[in-house]
Amino acid sequence: MRVIIHRDAEAATRAVSAFFAEQLAAKPASVLGLATGGTMEGVYAELIELYRAGKMSFAKARSFNLDEYLGLPADHPQTYRHYMDERLFRHVDFPPNATHLPDGTSADPEKAAEDYEALIARYGPIDLQLLGLGANGHIGFNEPSSSLGSRTRIKTLTHATIEANGRFFEDGEWQPHQALTMGIATILDARSVLVLAFGAGKAEAVAQVVEGPISARWPGTALQMHRHATLVLDEAAASDLTMRDYYQWVQANDG
Repeated sequence: MRVIIHRDAEAATRAVSAFFAEQLAAKPASVLGLATGGTMEGVYAELIELYRAGKMSFAKARSFNLDEYLGLPADHPQTYRHYMDERLFRHVDFPPNATHLPDGTSADPEKAAEDYEALIARYGPIDLQLLGLGANGHIGFNEPSSSLGSRTRIKTLTHATIEANGRFFEDGEWQPHQALTMGIATILDARSVLVLAFGAGKAEAVAQVVEGPISARWPGTALQMHRHATLVLDEAAASDLTMRDYYQWVQANDG
């Protein structure tokens, strides 16, 4: 696992956008794996700016998102489809019907999960998979105790994840406790994986994922088995790492 440490989240975010620019320049018809959450907002803002500057195009690309809540109506502002439409898709040039998320409104979510896995297999493998890292080590919605061989499926969210995501919902509003998510084995099928973690609240998870034993207790540790996994951190998220001389520290004048 390659570990790159930047001075702050802003510098790290710029670096991540450069990974995407390089991927699409090398392979315009790339299959991209995308993620949601606060960490990703800056990344998508950077991608939009690169697109508007004529430095990036998604015109031949296709995307698959990691997950979607179960039970929210399609027009709910907290669906991940809405998140992606507002923060990326409607601002760039993805072709029609080229952006995919699991169907969180399906009357048969188990079949929806199977269909999503089949769709990834049809168009994949995913060339570049973007991931966040939960404070409990989850990737996608693969919470602690998830099978490291799991595929796209229904997953019940932990109380910690529900609480962390509660800030996006109105007081008293019903909040989903389940989601459809790519499984860990699905994620590991990607040709390359790019993981972001910012802030001291992610430091323990980062240390476990990079230096700890592979364990379902910390699902992100499965990435140690990936041949092309890169973890992009700010200094706060890297603060619990012990093999500090081994990692790539980007100097303060990085850009």
